[in-house]
Amino acid sequence: MAAKVEPFWKRKTLDQLDQDEWESLCDGCGLCCLQKLEDEDDGSVYYTRIACKLLDLKSCRCTDYSNRRKFVPDCIQLTPGQANEFQWLPPTCGYRLVAEGKDLHHWHPLVCGDPEMVHNAGISQAGNMLSENSVAEDDWEDYMIFRSG
Repeated sequence: MAAKVEPFWKRKTLDQLDQDEWESLCDGCGLCCLQKLEDEDDGSVYYTRIACKLLDLKSCRCTDYSNRRKFVPDCIQLTPGQANEFQWLPPTCGYRLVAEGKDLHHWHPLVCGDPEMVHNAGISQAGNMLSENSVAEDDWEDYMIFRSG
């Protein structure tokens, strides 16, 4: 009987992942593409329902991923070397979970095989977001949904 091989995210460190493995850790929730507000007093990060102008509000995928930094210069490109800074990501994020030595959730596409499950499980904000082009920045505070932590 062959030994069961652990999935790559359990047996490799973030630095050991190839590009395809790295990209596949993204569950497609789109939460990292929501505008965030930081509390100046304690550094807490609050997510809003206001999405980056490049985010497709239904699929939660970037509409121009390969060129996103050209159009959104402050778009953060996650890398394994930043793993100690992932606490601003939502606690459900595959990158953050693996960086913290935790397993992926049952609804993650790598676990369940269904990229729609992240939406069906209510993790994403699909259908509940507004484009940053439609809300004045001064009003973003009115659209806070949760604090990262």
